Amino acid sequence: MAEMKDVFAKAESKMKKTITHLEDEYAAIRAGRANPAVLDRIMVNYYDTPTPINQLAAVAVSEARVLTIQPWDTSVLRGIEKAIQTSDLGVNPQNDGKIIRLVFPPLNEERRRDLVKETSKLAEEAKVAVRAVRRDAIEKLKDMKKKSEITEDDLKQAEKKMQDLTDKYVKNTETCAAAKEKEILEI
Repeated sequence: MAEMKDVFAKAESKMKKTITHLEDEYAAIRAGRANPAVLDRIMVNYYDTPTPINQLAAVAVSEARVLTIQPWDTSVLRGIEKAIQTSDLGVNPQNDGKIIRLVFPPLNEERRRDLVKETSKLAEEAKVAVRAVRRDAIEKLKDMKKKSEITEDDLKQAEKKMQDLTDKYVKNTETCAAAKEKEILEI
């Protein structure tokens, strides 16, 4: 029975990580308002080392649609500006010699639809990952049955419990997706 609890604990842990990953992906999607998380994937070449912007500068939201980036070392200002320009962020940085400002334009209807599609795609990928965790866990449980470590009844109960756990995390994924879609369409 301890092995069965271990299978559930590992499965739930993996499902939680999937949801956390989905939330991180959603944080990086630009939804019309300024969010420092959109810079998380942009790396700046700092002394031949790819470094995230938030490790080189103070990033702040100065207005609803304006991010300010104030580097601690002004010599990296050009590098940050260049990294932002070459990224797929779609915002042109404004450099005044001390601070870089990123003004996010309001989203047009077409861009909103594209972002909603991307949101749905990420949610579907998360659901697939959750179901893959379920499949692997059920395979382990069937293996335990084959080795006579658990009974047929235990297996049936465990499969139902695993399905309930999967349903919970799939619903969680749908809730995250709906919230992000609402955020994208509201602005």
